Amino acid sequence: MPSNALLVTLGGIGDGPLPVADNEQYAADATKNYHGVPLAVMRPRTTSELVEIVRSCAAADHSIVPRGGNSGLVGGAVPVDDEQSVVVSLEKMRTVRDIDLVSNTVTVEAGYLLVELQELASNNNRLFPLRHAGLSSQVGGNLSTNAGGTNVIRYGMARNLVLGLEVVLANGTVWNGLNRLPKDNTGYDLKQLFLGAEGTLGIITAAKLRLFPAPKLQRTAWIGVASCAAAVDLLMRCRTELDEFLSTFELMNRNAVERYLNGRRAPLAGSHEWHILVVMTATSDRIPLEETLLDVLAQANADGVVEDAVIAADDQQERTLWEIREGIPAALIEDPTCIKGDTGVAVGAVAEFVTVTDAGVRALLPDAEIVAFGHVGDGNIHYNVVRPDSMEPQEFAGYGSDIMRVIETTALDLGGTISAEHGLGQKKMRRVADVVAAEELDLMRLIKGALDPLGIMNPDKLVDMRVPQANAVPIQE
Repeated sequence: MPSNALLVTLGGIGDGPLPVADNEQYAADATKNYHGVPLAVMRPRTTSELVEIVRSCAAADHSIVPRGGNSGLVGGAVPVDDEQSVVVSLEKMRTVRDIDLVSNTVTVEAGYLLVELQELASNNNRLFPLRHAGLSSQVGGNLSTNAGGTNVIRYGMARNLVLGLEVVLANGTVWNGLNRLPKDNTGYDLKQLFLGAEGTLGIITAAKLRLFPAPKLQRTAWIGVASCAAAVDLLMRCRTELDEFLSTFELMNRNAVERYLNGRRAPLAGSHEWHILVVMTATSDRIPLEETLLDVLAQANADGVVEDAVIAADDQQERTLWEIREGIPAALIEDPTCIKGDTGVAVGAVAEFVTVTDAGVRALLPDAEIVAFGHVGDGNIHYNVVRPDSMEPQEFAGYGSDIMRVIETTALDLGGTISAEHGLGQKKMRRVADVVAAEELDLMRLIKGALDPLGIMNPDKLVDMRVPQANAVPIQE
């Protein structure tokens, strides 16, 4: 079906396509580094409308690019080619279908905002623990990228919070897997195929998610240490004494904190090479959280591990500490020249990763502005290199591929990954063939070919279907 005929068909579905003049708003992601103008932008309000859209695109052999809250960093929700793909924004699918406070579950549609879900849980004395800097992010996008964030150390990644999904497949079939229980062994766990798949196998329209009792007690500390190794040492001490209460253990280097204070007062006196944000929570207010944390910090200080520390005295101080931490990625996103890493290694390898990467980057660019921060409790360090003020953007861009190679190669040499939580998108799709075993890549292609034989679901993202492996398993047409 020609493009014009498809546009006519789409015009009869729901609200129809957005005016062409508005398409540009859906042509880039948060980084502005990826750009592709949609053929049309559809914003379905219901699953049935989305089914019609998918079937129409399949009949016309036009690709579909699902889109969430535009907080992505790897071009995963951006068309690869201009005016070839229909962008499907889930922003109008925002219904709360169910909340069960006995089972501690909530079922929401894909366009529901993460911040709204957190508020909904809080208003019902519950916690939805997925937390990161993407305030505009939607539930569907978080699940499609298997988002991480600052609470992974205690609650796991996004996939660990999902009981069931509703998904529209590439042929327009609706798979309703919402009625799942915590224990259900009746067949394959199909939801796992779509979690982290970046919309390449189907479009998530709704999810049944886990809730947790809201904490009654919380203590937040800001800690200064001299090295990354000292931070890992402190993490082990906290896990030994307070493991079941440890919710957040965030690491930031000196550049990350001092560069993005934005007029705020520094939490600690003096200069520290590394800073740590620690959050302890408990569902009982009878737990001696602060006393135990103070004991751990005092012993670590006596042992030369901790240089200085402060525990927030009230909610306002807690918010200020979080603003510093969350201001770092927010500022980096606004810098299109920044070289952004999303690597992950085993926790025990974090210090070596930072040391080796620092040396490699400085060998290339001695004046490099290194901004490293991340979730040391799960080994995910966002290693970023910011353009020195003395260097022109074009000159700095010339170092980009070499610097990223140092960051990613170091992680891989330590048994790590090039993508811990941001996804692959366009940015890293072709890199996967170099870092994933051929057999694993063949399995990915086999799954993609089986669920999306026409290749219309978010093409050229996550898995490259165009580069056959020598011993690939044939994909049946």
